[in-house]
Amino acid sequence: MSHIALVGAGAVGVRAARQLVDTPGLVGLRIAARDHAAARRLARAVGAEAVTLDRVLDADTAALAIAIPGPAGVAIVRRAVEAGVPAASCADDDAALRAMLALGPAAFDRQVRVVAGCGLAPGVADVLARHAADALEDPDEVHVARVGVAGPSCRATLRQATRSDAREWREGAWHVPDRQGPQLVWLPEPLAARECTPIAAGVELLRGAVPEARDVTVRAEPPARRARSNGLGRRAADAEFGGARVEVWGWRGGVRSSIVYGVIERPAIAAGTTLAVSAACLGGLVPSIGLRAEHGGVHATGATFEAPAFLAELARRGVKAAAFEGAQV
Repeated sequence: MSHIALVGAGAVGVRAARQLVDTPGLVGLRIAARDHAAARRLARAVGAEAVTLDRVLDADTAALAIAIPGPAGVAIVRRAVEAGVPAASCADDDAALRAMLALGPAAFDRQVRVVAGCGLAPGVADVLARHAADALEDPDEVHVARVGVAGPSCRATLRQATRSDAREWREGAWHVPDRQGPQLVWLPEPLAARECTPIAAGVELLRGAVPEARDVTVRAEPPARRARSNGLGRRAADAEFGGARVEVWGWRGGVRSSIVYGVIERPAIAAGTTLAVSAACLGGLVPSIGLRAEHGGVHATGATFEAPAFLAELARRGVKAAAFEGAQV
């Protein structure tokens, strides 16, 4: 089986479709969306087949890529688990991520792998955190900051996340921080310094990627109410650059030290590429990337795939990360 099914034809779905059709070994790509007309347009553009939502789990579907947010995306993940089809989802809102993680026991019982949060952060950031943790003897802190949105749905989700109560993993237990002002976080150029506030979304996945850590936090820059104009008289929410900073602390050679990675990319491109690579790996199309997760369940990207090979594949497709001093990972 080498057919991949993609659900979603928005900003992330378009990028994921382009990446999937360029993946060697793919027999066919099926695209479905809540707006079937949008699915047909995307399918025509990339040379894929448009199908209805009830056909994305046909018998020859090797893996499912889900590029729609919220409860609708969770419902499709649940269907995939019941059908025994591995799935990757880019949803990044806290409620959806919790609902997916709640499907973990059912996925474990059926030996189905589900990868949650396949985007920039969560997603690439989780893989970078695992990569940094593997370079330390005793990693104990992971801190991620993210900037940018992948489209209108992502903008609304991130705005809600920065207004809702945050959650942090502190000293090995959940902690709800007091309301506080934003913290200045330095990201790679051209993003530079940004004011980011604590959020809950993605913390649990980051914990899954680096379970040794006793302190895990995620911060995000509240998005502007509207996307900036792209100079052509229309708004382009997915045309803006975003990025993530991943800082991991621990011990190495008896000395406490940190490793800081950064990534700059248009969030829709980063998310679409991460989602496509994750689904392709689950479908057996990228054998160079090994699996960290040896059993079924719902896992973070960084807990599912071997970090160096996954990052190398992202870089081959144009999404590159760098160490804080500027050296490419």
